[in-house]
Amino acid sequence: MKEKKVNKVEEKKVQQKNKKPNIFVRIGRKLKEVFSEIKKVSWPSFGKVVKQTGIVIGVVLCFLVVLMLMDFGLSYLLDLLTGIGR
Repeated sequence: MKEKKVNKVEEKKVQQKNKKPNIFVRIGRKLKEVFSEIKKVSWPSFGKVVKQTGIVIGVVLCFLVVLMLMDFGLSYLLDLLTGIGR
């Protein structure tokens, strides 16, 4: 008799361990983790952000010019070879 009672108690403990908490509890835990990680982030200063943004825009414009020149050059070469566009 005692064995059955002990087994039932152990089964309940195992079920409670395996039981997932509801969705709101899980979301709350994740949000807590997210906020704790955001606090650890070192944010750059405004000046540094502006400087790096300028560098990115400059590099993109340089690539734009190079690719446009290649495009115009190759299209001119294609016109010379095929005679299309005369």
